[in-house]
Amino acid sequence: MNFHEYQAKQLFAGYGIAVPTGRVARTADEAVEAARTIGGEAWMVKAQIHAGGRGKAGGVKFARTLAEVKEYAKAMLGTRMETYQSAGVALPVDCVLVAQATDIARELYLSMLVDRSSKTLTFIASSDGGVEIEKTAVENPDAIKTLHVSYVQGLQPYQCRELGFALGLNAKQVNQLTKIMLGLYKLFNEKDLALVELNPLAILTDGNLAVLDGKVNSDDNATFRHPDLAAMRDIRQEDPTEVLASQHDLNYVTMDGNIGCMVNGAGLAMATMDVIALNGGTPANFLDVGGGATKERVTEAFKLILSSDKVRAIFVNIFGGIVRCDMIAEGIIAAVKEVDVKVPVIVRLEGTNVAEGKALLKSSGLAITAADDINDGAKKAVAAAKSV
Repeated sequence: MNFHEYQAKQLFAGYGIAVPTGRVARTADEAVEAARTIGGEAWMVKAQIHAGGRGKAGGVKFARTLAEVKEYAKAMLGTRMETYQSAGVALPVDCVLVAQATDIARELYLSMLVDRSSKTLTFIASSDGGVEIEKTAVENPDAIKTLHVSYVQGLQPYQCRELGFALGLNAKQVNQLTKIMLGLYKLFNEKDLALVELNPLAILTDGNLAVLDGKVNSDDNATFRHPDLAAMRDIRQEDPTEVLASQHDLNYVTMDGNIGCMVNGAGLAMATMDVIALNGGTPANFLDVGGGATKERVTEAFKLILSSDKVRAIFVNIFGGIVRCDMIAEGIIAAVKEVDVKVPVIVRLEGTNVAEGKALLKSSGLAITAADDINDGAKKAVAAAKSV
């Protein structure tokens, strides 16, 4: 689950991590009142969407007067914003963050994530933070520092100090960085997060460190343990089809292709998409219906797939382990009739009672094509998509 910047900063502040004073506003008048309450002579007005790169898209403005605060907030609220990190989707701007403006001497980068290659929680840092961090990683990889944290020992203060000095910080700033890193480590573990990114982690002109922008992702599998995080979810920032899928306990991700995929098991779903690509096709989605592929779940899955007008064929690839293939075939037949599927449907079944399942599909009288194996099914799906 993704979080807005203002929500991320609320989490940081709760763990003793310094962030500029800020308030959320949903109207231009609320933005003015927020700036007045914060005080000072200058403020940042920042559009709140689930994507980075807002500054380059006009979503971050420096305001010197209350009139400018109102002007910038009014221009952002109620619009949709697309950035280079929003995957071609324009996201709704329903609120803005009005924050205390700060004088920046230098921008750093600090993130924490689960590194599967090393099987550790890992910090990534750079003395060159800000909007060009991706460019830095490509052109100057030596500027990127990595710290793998042992699960046995946990994060140690000396590791934080070593990283701080490697970034060119002085003793006072190293102590502040140590506090930030230890706070992030505790936050990451206690809230079951998947990613935290501080960019920039700024050195202010007074020499202190402060988090000026932050990104947080949590592990969806642990949401049941964190009702406080679940309450922060903003479904307007998410793909509507994926939101609907989650309501039916279906794992669905929208993609750009024209071949709908319905598979049971995440690993088989990934393999199915790979084989489609190897045969010259492009998947329209990732969809894992789970081990219990009942008629109801299959019906909802068909509805989700067909909600995209790009779909030209559907490849159903089911392994009947927990549920018998004949029962799966009955569910597919009933779902195709109920949803009134108009595009070709290619079905590959394997597992318990596979012969009975294939016989049911063949005698259904519907436009359902049986496949012998995964490669045969992918070839037939690609050919069907091209012929429509």
